[in-house]
Amino acid sequence: MSDRLPLVLLPGLLCDHDLWASVLDGLSERADMTVADLTRDDSVGAMAARVLDEVMAPRFALAGLSMGGYVAQEIMRQAPDRVIGLALLDTSARADTEEQKARRRALIDVASRGRFKGVTPRLLPVLIHEDRLTDDALTGRIMAMAERVGHPAFLRQQEAIMARPDGRADLARIACPTLVVCGREDALTPLPLAEEMAAAIPGAELRVIEDCGHLPPMERPAEAVAAMAGWLDRLTA
Repeated sequence: MSDRLPLVLLPGLLCDHDLWASVLDGLSERADMTVADLTRDDSVGAMAARVLDEVMAPRFALAGLSMGGYVAQEIMRQAPDRVIGLALLDTSARADTEEQKARRRALIDVASRGRFKGVTPRLLPVLIHEDRLTDDALTGRIMAMAERVGHPAFLRQQEAIMARPDGRADLARIACPTLVVCGREDALTPLPLAEEMAAAIPGAELRVIEDCGHLPPMERPAEAVAAMAGWLDRLTA
């Protein structure tokens, strides 16, 4: 039996374990980590319930990025007593706007017309910092994740994201130590959304990662791991 802190990692849309590769490596001595599978359900509520059912540890730390952050917030609504500490990376407490839903439906339409491989290149400019668009190793990893997640799961995830609730009123009830992380240049969930969450969650710490877009664990791995290491150290102090 490991005496390391259980830590559940929740990926974003079209992401899998590779999103968290730097964290899995960098925090291996601090935490006993599990990357949840968020590909099987079409609602945030069902995703959260499945995570809670499949995590064996009675209590655990929880980190989610983007869609994973939506699921993490839902877990806090469903079972707050099970969560020792919460990390929300590049995510939002708000529901989708109609404009955001329209963009998602356009991507669903592209994917449904047999052009799923075209989805991720179309998303890359809003996923990562513009300086990394020519980083073939990074963009290749992102596109490989999307291919592994696949078209059917992409559709389920988009449906879940579009139907998620506005959770701003729930933030004040989060009582565990909370870290909010955001890339300075995140175009999908911009910094003001992170600032809003950090201001509403009692005692939350906000960490801004410079020269970074929506995927800090992949774009700025050392900085993302350092932020999460400090958070874990506070949980175990």
